[in-house]
Amino acid sequence: MLVSVFLLLLFVSFMILQLKPRRPKNFPPGPPVLPILGNLLHLSSDNPLKDFERLKKSYGDVYSLFIGKKPAVVINGLKAMKEAIVIKATDFAGRPQDLYINHASGNKGVVLADYGPRWRELRRFALMTLRNFGLGKTSMEDRIYEELQHTIKTLEKSIGKTLTPQVMFHNAASNIICQVLFDRRYEYDDEIIKVIIQCFNENAKIVNGPWVMMYDSFPIIRNLPLPFRKGFKNFETCQNIITHLVNEHTKTRVPGEPRDFVDCYMDEMEKRGDDDSLFSEEQLALYALDLHFAGTDTTSNTLLTGFLYLSNYPHIQERCQQEIDQVLQKKDRASFEDRHKMPYTQAVIHEIQRIASTVPLSVFHATTKDTELMGYGIPRGTIVIQNLTSVLRDEGQWKYPHEFNPENFLNDQGEFVKPEAFMPFSAGPRMCLGESLARMELFLVIVTLLKKFKFTWPEDAGEPDFTPVFGVTQSPKPYYMKVQLRSK
Repeated sequence: MLVSVFLLLLFVSFMILQLKPRRPKNFPPGPPVLPILGNLLHLSSDNPLKDFERLKKSYGDVYSLFIGKKPAVVINGLKAMKEAIVIKATDFAGRPQDLYINHASGNKGVVLADYGPRWRELRRFALMTLRNFGLGKTSMEDRIYEELQHTIKTLEKSIGKTLTPQVMFHNAASNIICQVLFDRRYEYDDEIIKVIIQCFNENAKIVNGPWVMMYDSFPIIRNLPLPFRKGFKNFETCQNIITHLVNEHTKTRVPGEPRDFVDCYMDEMEKRGDDDSLFSEEQLALYALDLHFAGTDTTSNTLLTGFLYLSNYPHIQERCQQEIDQVLQKKDRASFEDRHKMPYTQAVIHEIQRIASTVPLSVFHATTKDTELMGYGIPRGTIVIQNLTSVLRDEGQWKYPHEFNPENFLNDQGEFVKPEAFMPFSAGPRMCLGESLARMELFLVIVTLLKKFKFTWPEDAGEPDFTPVFGVTQSPKPYYMKVQLRSK
């Protein structure tokens, strides 16, 4: 009997050891790994950023975790980040291909496409087309200002009152990218835009939430009716809406006379013929969805963070307004070029982006070949997690890493300077496609609204809570602000 029990225990111990993932030779260190679970219990399901910081203190700027049985390397701090995504950019430019986010999107689109000729061609087309439709040019400024008139009307209706700005900023950002994609905008109470924004907001929280961590760790549960199915449903809803918009759009299209991104894509599709699966109607819907999500959630959440801080730092808001008044004087509106004459306002906008850390973990990368990082060996196909928050709060890179202070972007002469550690859009070949549009939007929206309005924290609102809600994109908790017209 004792021999049988001993053999059973020996067998169980052997199976546990077999199931326990092992770090490859010279792999970055990390916390102990559990069989099956990996390091799931080392990370908070609500917000793992504090856990990443805690593990960084124990294991250094480059350490490893296991998502179930999958090894992942977490990169922290400017030095390690720069080596990975700038110096050895192509080694770290892949995308993991068996995670929830891949399955939900059907592995289509450009953001999640794996590194290679297909991705390069899709990205090149997107950059070229977006540039042709005015990113960095006056025509894009006109689109932004057209939308800003609706934002201003919304604010004017709330003069002397309090309002919650979440819907307003989400809809404004959505409409600006809709102008680029479909050459049209939607009223703020339009049902289509409400559904899309709701799906975006929910999926931004679902994708980095606890159920998706379980999905990625335990393939055996993927077909079960668990809460992560909601993300699949949201994605399908958005895909159906975008497909309908594309189909409606084609009815008024004139080949060879593109009005927007969708027209350009369809011209390219016809040029290539039916044999090129890279350009297809299905791919177009997912491509447009990629750009719509990327162009909506990041910008709107950064604006929400910005006005939360500006409402609670009136001296910073007033100094911006003084500089705006001085530079614009009798001009009806600002242009993007005016940013060069507004060093303090530039510093404030960049500080908003830094403190917001809107995409805290970027989009997961993967190694494209066996490589090295900070002396460690990283095998091909390893998941790479960029902790961008660690760079944006790197204590060796910022004057005031943990507080909201525009001095982080000003030198002793009061001139605007951009430290190397400022990388809210990531860096390297996978850098955010919409960086130019986002920078223009943030500048023109913030300057235009500060020129006309004063934003204050309501007296009865209590102390502000600056703790963000974690997700693929971080957002502030819902809040109210008070709006007043500035005296002329």
